[in-house]
Amino acid sequence: MWIVQVALRRPYTFLVMALLIFLATPLVLFKMPTDIFPEINIPVISIVWNYGGLSAQEIGSRITAVNERSLTTTVNDIEHIESQSLAGIAVIKIFFQPNANIPTAIAQVVAQEQSILRQMPPGVLPPLVIKYSASSIRVLQLGLSSATMTEQAMFDTALNFLRPRLVTIPGVAVPLPYGGKQRVISVDLDTNALLAKGLTPTDVVAAVNTQNLVLPSGTAKIGSTEYVLATNGSPDTIAGLNSIPVTTRNGATTYLSEVAHVRDGFSPQTNIVRQNGERGVLVSVIKNGGSSTLDIVGGIFAQLPVVSQILPKELKITPLFDQSGFVRAAISGVVREALIAAALTAALILLFLGNWRSTCIIAVSIPLSILSSIIALYITGETLNIMTLGGLALAVGILVDDATVTIENIERHLHLGSDLHKAILDGAGEIAVPALVSTLCICIVFVPMFFLSGVARYLFAPLAEAVVFAMLASYVLSRTLVPTLVMLMMGHKAPDPGARPNLLQRLNRAFDTRFEKLRAGYTAVLGWYLLERSLA
Repeated sequence: MWIVQVALRRPYTFLVMALLIFLATPLVLFKMPTDIFPEINIPVISIVWNYGGLSAQEIGSRITAVNERSLTTTVNDIEHIESQSLAGIAVIKIFFQPNANIPTAIAQVVAQEQSILRQMPPGVLPPLVIKYSASSIRVLQLGLSSATMTEQAMFDTALNFLRPRLVTIPGVAVPLPYGGKQRVISVDLDTNALLAKGLTPTDVVAAVNTQNLVLPSGTAKIGSTEYVLATNGSPDTIAGLNSIPVTTRNGATTYLSEVAHVRDGFSPQTNIVRQNGERGVLVSVIKNGGSSTLDIVGGIFAQLPVVSQILPKELKITPLFDQSGFVRAAISGVVREALIAAALTAALILLFLGNWRSTCIIAVSIPLSILSSIIALYITGETLNIMTLGGLALAVGILVDDATVTIENIERHLHLGSDLHKAILDGAGEIAVPALVSTLCICIVFVPMFFLSGVARYLFAPLAEAVVFAMLASYVLSRTLVPTLVMLMMGHKAPDPGARPNLLQRLNRAFDTRFEKLRAGYTAVLGWYLLERSLA
C-alpha cells in the first residue's frame, strides 16, 4: 500500500505529526467550551408585551391576536407561533425553520413590532424581543443578605452595582434580581387635604411632571471662555420634592407637602426570597448558548472579590447553586471510565500478544486516535460534554482493532521468515481493504443519528461525530504510525529458543495453554450439539 511505503520511507515525519497531535490537544482543550450537554440551538424568538391593568382577555384580543397576524405576513421562515396572554402581559414565541437566519429574523421582528405600535392600545410601550436558546440555563445563583440593610437597599445594590460588573464576563446574562423591593420615590396623596384645597390627583401629577425637569440650555461664550449652562429644575433631595408648588390661588401657594408626602419607598412586592429564614435578594447568572459553564463560574468567582470592595461591608454574598460542580463530576466520571476501559484493553492485549512492544504500539495509537477526534470536534465547533466524551469512551474498545490486526499480521509474516521491511509492507497491505471496510461499517452505524431532528439531533449527533472521527483517525494511524513504530521498535533480534523465558513470556504461555484447552472444549461441545441436532 502506497501510504505504508511513504511511512516507511519517512518515519520521522509521522512521528512529528503524532507529536504535534499531542501538543495541539492541550491548546484545544483549553479553548473548547465545557458543559454537561451539547449546545441545543433551537431557533426561537420571544416577544414580551407589558401593559399593566389590562385583563387577560383584552391582552389576547387587542395585543396578542393583532401581533400574531402581522408577524405571519412580514417575518420569513416561521414554523409555528405560540402565545400566552396573562393579565398585563403577552408572551409570543416564534419558532423558525431549522435553516432560518436568526439575525435577519430578529431584525424583521423588531421592525414589525415598531410599526405595529400604532395599532396597539394608547400608551403601550415597545415590547421586549429576546432570542431564546435551550442552552441558556442558570449556572450560578448568588444570595444577598444583610443584618442591617433594608430590602430596598439590597435590591438597589444588586441591580445597580453587582449586576453591571457580572455582565462583563463573556457568555454571561444576568436577569433582574429576585426578591427584595424595587426602590421608587413614592408620592402618597392626602385625599382629605386635596378636597380641602379643591385639587385633584391630576393636579399633583402635572405639578411633578412640569417642575421636576432637567432641560438642555446650551452654552454661553463670555470673553475667550465658553461656559456650559445648566437649567436644572429637578430637586436634589426628597425634601426638595415636598417643596414643589402645586397651584397658586388668590396669592396663596399650595405646596406638595400640604396635600401629599414624598418618601423613599418601593413598588408593590410580587416575590419574596428567604435565606436562612431572613429576607434577601437572589441574583441568577445565565449561560448564553455556546459558552463554557466552567469558564463562566470561574470568572464570576474571580470577579466577586473585586466587586465586594465597592459594595457595602455589611452585605453578604453566598453562592446558593453552582452548576459547575455537576459539570466537573459528569466530565470526570466519563474520563475515569474511559481511562479504566483503556487500561483494561491494554492489559488484555498484553495478555493475548505476550509482547510488551506490540502492546506499547497499540497503547500509543489509542490515545492518539482519541486526541485526533477531539481536535476534529473542536474544528467542527462542538463542545466538551458527556455526549462527546461518551462517544470517545465508546470508541476505546473498538479503536484497538485496526492496530491489533495490523501488528498481528506483520508478526505472522515475520514468523514465516520475511524480513522486517517486507513483513510490514505485506502484513499492512493485505489487511488494508478489510480494515477499511470494517471501519466504514462501524461508522455507518452512527450515520442515522445525523438525520435526527429537534433536540435529539443536537444531543446525539456530537456523540456520533466523536466515534466516527476516532475510527477514521484509528484507520489512518494504523496505515502510517503503526508501521513506523513497528519498524523502529520491533527490529530487534529474535529471542533465543534455549533462553529461559521471563515472567511475561511464562504468563503468556500459561494463558495460551489454558485458552487453547477452553477453545478445544468449546469446539467439541458445539460439534456434538450440532451433530445431535442434525440427527434429530
